[in-house]
Amino acid sequence: MTLPETMRAVEISAPGGPEALRPCDRPVPRPGAGEIVIRVAWAGVNRPDALQRAGLYNPPPGASDLPGLEVSGTVVATGPDVARWEEGDEVCALVPGGGYAEYVCTTAEHALPVPRGLDLRQAACLPETFFTVWSNIFMRGGLRAGERFLVHGGSSGIGTTAIQLARAFGARVFATAGSDEKCAACVTLGAERAINYRAEDFVPLLQAEGGANLILDMVGGDYLPRNVKALADEGRLIQIAFLTGAKVTLNFAEVMTRRLTITGSTLRPQSDEAKAKIARELEVQVWPLLAAGRVAPVMDSEFPLAEAERAHARMETSDHIGKIVLRVA
Repeated sequence: MTLPETMRAVEISAPGGPEALRPCDRPVPRPGAGEIVIRVAWAGVNRPDALQRAGLYNPPPGASDLPGLEVSGTVVATGPDVARWEEGDEVCALVPGGGYAEYVCTTAEHALPVPRGLDLRQAACLPETFFTVWSNIFMRGGLRAGERFLVHGGSSGIGTTAIQLARAFGARVFATAGSDEKCAACVTLGAERAINYRAEDFVPLLQAEGGANLILDMVGGDYLPRNVKALADEGRLIQIAFLTGAKVTLNFAEVMTRRLTITGSTLRPQSDEAKAKIARELEVQVWPLLAAGRVAPVMDSEFPLAEAERAHARMETSDHIGKIVLRVA
């Protein structure tokens, strides 16, 4: 296929709020060795996009300055050393940036086939969220069947995915959320108990169950010492974001005496090989669950690419349940 010279995209005009996003024209990327170019049908909207827009999360060296970390669409060009994908293949993919555009380039090993039974709109919700959840809960956190798992922000894209995957692999799932409606959604997805954090304290509730063996947290701030108290002895806390701050006073004596593990990660700065390994595990362990309908992306809303500002405004209200996507094609 002959690629056009330019494409529609959405760029960050200056660090700021959702209004900083503006439509623009950009050159269409060309693939290098081991890369593919995807004609984007849908792009997922994620918290890191908003952080980048605000000037708080710079793209890694060599990555596009355009926001957008996950897409679905059709392969339209392949670089040297790409064996698996051909022009015309429908894929969803983790991208290092540039997803808010008609075309995006990414490492071929970071793309996955659209799971059987899902359309491209649903597939755009998978890469960033499922890569993050799988790598942290299972690869890093080692969640096992029968363990007690707590996820904060249970109605978010990360939370709805974490609930479903943890339940599918046999864990007992607990979640926090900010309204009774969101808590009900968490229970529908597989949480045995959802805690409205505006009305209840999750710490005594988890302690009454014997403590959480694993906690996935994206809140930070004063949740960190409370998470420590909510853990079972030898429990693991995994931090993936800090919505309320990264600095906090913590008594590490309790961490030592109770043999707790505190760890965390961010996905975007990891090596291409690390992300490829996550992709391979997802295709073997999780894609069959998606094809069987045992796990599914939870959709909140969609917006045209040119209205990315509205999508970010929707996300920052925190009223959404599940994923927000941009319609590109």
